[in-house]
Amino acid sequence: MMETTEAVVAQGTLTVTCQRDELLHALGIVSRGVSTRTTVQILSGILLDAADGKLQLAATDMELSLRTSLEAKVESDGPVVVPGRLLLELARLLPEQEVALEHKPEEAAVEIRCGSASYRLHTYNPEDFPRLPDTQVDLHEVDRATLLETVARVSRSASRDESRPVLTGVLVRFEAGKLVMAATDSYRLSVKETAFEGSVPELEAIVPARALTELARIAPEGESVSLGVHENQVVFGTGTAWLTTRRIDGQFPNYKQLVPEAFEHEVPLPREELLDVVRRVSVMAQRNSPLRLRFADGELTVSSQTQDVGEARESLPAQFSAEPLEIGFNAEFLRDGVESVVGEQVRLKLISPLRPAVLQGEGDDFLYLIMPIRLAG
Repeated sequence: MMETTEAVVAQGTLTVTCQRDELLHALGIVSRGVSTRTTVQILSGILLDAADGKLQLAATDMELSLRTSLEAKVESDGPVVVPGRLLLELARLLPEQEVALEHKPEEAAVEIRCGSASYRLHTYNPEDFPRLPDTQVDLHEVDRATLLETVARVSRSASRDESRPVLTGVLVRFEAGKLVMAATDSYRLSVKETAFEGSVPELEAIVPARALTELARIAPEGESVSLGVHENQVVFGTGTAWLTTRRIDGQFPNYKQLVPEAFEHEVPLPREELLDVVRRVSVMAQRNSPLRLRFADGELTVSSQTQDVGEARESLPAQFSAEPLEIGFNAEFLRDGVESVVGEQVRLKLISPLRPAVLQGEGDDFLYLIMPIRLAG
């Protein structure tokens, strides 16, 4: 377990030797925490420190931080901050041998030696590196597969528009016996309730979708995920890695009020066949042109048309016997919804061309609501 970075201000000169593959793996974990958009130079660096036979690495962009460690032969310890992207690129190119890193503070540089190759990288002042959130908090172990499957099916509905921060996050709530996650960008909504065994933390937080995506990337198979909350931070531990992220302040939309209580039509459709049709027809839905879904007696016809590009149309059988209904959707959002459903069938629930539709699978633990696009003509 990695300690907090109070050691950053300690005196010393880092001199360590480690295996290149292990160093590369660790850099692959923390490098995604390196800031690429900041003018604050220290945030583009990776903190290296050593203690108790381990080389510790950390990076942060002030919203998300990543930490891990690897076995190393430590001759002397002491913190140093090295340009993150450059160190990762260099590690990828080194031969698969032992790597020696030696900090030369009087030259503000780190010397890297591997085989007959040697490099010298300029460093940043470790005293300028931000103090990272504490990981010594009350933690609860949760099942990795259950957590990450819920993340994968919900997080794609989170917004990428930073002007509304609350919508860039995923609502994570543990209740008795279940985990609930919800995300919306105001055009679609994903909600999943997942049964959970054992004790669960008392937690309701809006967690940045990006942080949950990174957690899925770094969590090794076969390992559980530890989860806790400390002040305005959510802490995740997995394997030898720690991820901490700020909670997003604000009120998440009351998603239960967004879901209609009743629908006029419920149409079961074969998931794979529908997904293939949507993918093919979407090729002609360019420049925000909608996908048109026309339900008629025993048939669904999916079509799209973009001026000066072309048009596409394809049909498949559908259990529909009411008056014809035509509704338009954003092609990407509809494809995401069908992909998020598991099982052989998708149940498409409809009210009218101007009311939201809902996609669900054979179980009711996942719901995908999508707003329609008003069709011309």
